[in-house]
Amino acid sequence: MQKWIWQIDHWTNFSWHEETILPKVRRIHQKIGILLGQSQHDIAKEQFTLDTLLANLVASSAIENETLNVFSLRSSLAKRLGVTLEQPYPSSNRSEGLANIMLDALHSVKQPLTLERLMQWHRWLFTDYDWTIQRLHIGELRGTEPMQVVSGRMDYPKVHFEAPARDGLEQRLDAFITWFNSSLNDALLDPILRAGITHLWFITLHPFDDGNGRITRILTDLALAQMDEQSIRLYAISPAILDKRKSYYDILEQTQKSDSNITAWLVWFLDTLDDSLEKTLKKINRTLFKSQFWHKHAKLELHEGQRKIINRLLDGGENGFEQGISASQYQKVAKVSKATATRHLSDLLEKNCVVKLEGRGRNTRYQINRMLIP
Repeated sequence: MQKWIWQIDHWTNFSWHEETILPKVRRIHQKIGILLGQSQHDIAKEQFTLDTLLANLVASSAIENETLNVFSLRSSLAKRLGVTLEQPYPSSNRSEGLANIMLDALHSVKQPLTLERLMQWHRWLFTDYDWTIQRLHIGELRGTEPMQVVSGRMDYPKVHFEAPARDGLEQRLDAFITWFNSSLNDALLDPILRAGITHLWFITLHPFDDGNGRITRILTDLALAQMDEQSIRLYAISPAILDKRKSYYDILEQTQKSDSNITAWLVWFLDTLDDSLEKTLKKINRTLFKSQFWHKHAKLELHEGQRKIINRLLDGGENGFEQGISASQYQKVAKVSKATATRHLSDLLEKNCVVKLEGRGRNTRYQINRMLIP
């Protein structure tokens, strides 16, 4: 009985419901267009690219419960991008290898995919591998033992996925590589859907002992970069996948236990890509507003604590006081007395840098004044 998708004859003749998929694809293309338009403004694009690639690599490893040295990886990426860091950090073999993979995928978009290129990525992925833990076939296809994804007790494991047998894996991988290279010029296949198919096809083959997920996501980045070399440097899909990690594994398991109609997988993939683009657009809008704000208020005399707080409010996000800042919060962040915090906030209010939100007394909160900037 057929249990896994790869057991179906011609399983890679994927199909999907276009009435469900195409509206999502159109929306993503629209957002990429907006993203490219917004990125033409002064947003320190090199630094933005560095942050994006760093977040992508860190998140991709975190999906596999691996923690990276962010400072070392930032140094390795910055060196390749030509970005000067205020506080350089020593690079490691590990960070150098990861930077090599990412930049090879984004800089060599016209270079055909080959088995040797995949093997080189695998070698870069495991430059600092601890051989005392487990013997891996680094830069080689996996061994003959069954490749399974399992959970639960050792005496009663639950098999979430089993990859195709080792016998015949070379032919399956050759078929994928041939399709990947030829589909680049397929006018009837939208490049965004090509990226989604790339992701599912390669992760299903699971050709290595370890690192399959990370290399799958790099391949997805390569497919997206082949569509558009500019926008891929501004958004990262791995952080969006990390935010939905449980549903990521759930949809992969569901799809790999189904037939070749991959509508559900593509819906998940497209929605996740859409989330990534939406977050990037918000980040760029914040960056542009921050630049406009300081341009308008460049001549204001402000205390160091006031500048620090304003930048936190402008940056938004988890540390940005999305609901505004109170005097007590100002006191803690700026490290001043409560009286000084109240005085600083009143001064910012008088200078039209902030506005007072609803509430009185201890509940009084302040937020950036957005009304004075077009």
